[in-house]
Amino acid sequence: MLKRLPFLCTALLALAACSHSNDSSTPTAPSTPAPTAAPATSAPATTPATTGSAAATPAPAASAPVSAATAAAAPAAPTKASAFVEDPKWVEGKNYFRIEPAQPKVSNTDKIEVAEVFSYACPSCNAFHPMVDRLAKSLPSDAVMAYLPVSFMPQENFPMFQRAFLTAQALGVADKANDAMYDAVWKTKELSSENASGQGLKPMSELPTLADAAKFYAKYGADPKEFLAVANSFSINTQVKRADELVKAYGVEGTPTIVIDGKYRIDLRAAGGYAQMVELAKYLVAKEAAGK
Repeated sequence: MLKRLPFLCTALLALAACSHSNDSSTPTAPSTPAPTAAPATSAPATTPATTGSAAATPAPAASAPVSAATAAAAPAAPTKASAFVEDPKWVEGKNYFRIEPAQPKVSNTDKIEVAEVFSYACPSCNAFHPMVDRLAKSLPSDAVMAYLPVSFMPQENFPMFQRAFLTAQALGVADKANDAMYDAVWKTKELSSENASGQGLKPMSELPTLADAAKFYAKYGADPKEFLAVANSFSINTQVKRADELVKAYGVEGTPTIVIDGKYRIDLRAAGGYAQMVELAKYLVAKEAAGK
C-alpha cells in the first residue's frame, strides 16, 4: 500500500521550502548548498555613470565666431544618470539561476515582472509573505509583482488553493483577501491542512474544499455560488493548466520561489534566506532594467 508523503513543508521551516522532489518530470536546477553567511544588506546602489564629458558641439564656420557666452549657453548632450554595477556576491548558478531558454511571464505586463511562486498551504510562503508585500510596494515604476500558485503537493491541498486563488483573481477579490487567506490557513486554522493536534496532515477526504474557500471569499465580496461556478469553468481549467506548465518551465523545485521576467529563478536555499531573496530580486530587477 502506498504511504502518504510526509509533511514536507513544515519541517525545517527556517530555510526549508515546500518541495516536490517526487515530480520527476520537472526540470531540476543545480543543487547548491546555501551560503554559510549570506549577507542581509540592502540591494546594491547604482553608481553615477562615468561616460565622460558631454559631446562637443561642432564648431560653426569661421565667418561666424561664437562668443564665450553663447558657448556657455549651449545645452550639454544627455548622459545617463546612473549605471548598473554587477555585485560579485551574487553568483549566477549558485545564488540564482538563469532559465534557458527564457519563458513567458505569468502576466501580460510590458514591465519587468517579479513573480512569486507560492501556495497558501506552504508554511515557508506564510513566513515570507509579509516581506513579499513590502517588496511589491518597493518595486520601481518599471516593475510589477505577479503571483503563480502551484499544485504539486496534493497531500497538503495545494491544488485546491491554486484553483481558489485563480478564481478569486478572476473575480477581483484575490488581492484584498490575500493576507486574510494566510491567516485562515495558519492562524484561525479554518482552512488548514493540518490535523487538530498540528502534528500531521488531515486525511485527504477531510481537507478544506472549494466550497469552504467560497465561504471564505464571500467575506470579501464574492458570491459563493458564482465562485464555485467560475472555479469549475473552462477558463479556470485553462489557467490551472498554464500555471502548472509555467512552474515546470521555470524549473521550480519548491516554494517560495521568485522568478524575474521569466529569465531568472531565485529559491530560498540558494539565496540564503528570505531577506536575501528580496535583496536578490531587487538586484535582478535592476539588472533587467539595465539590459544586462
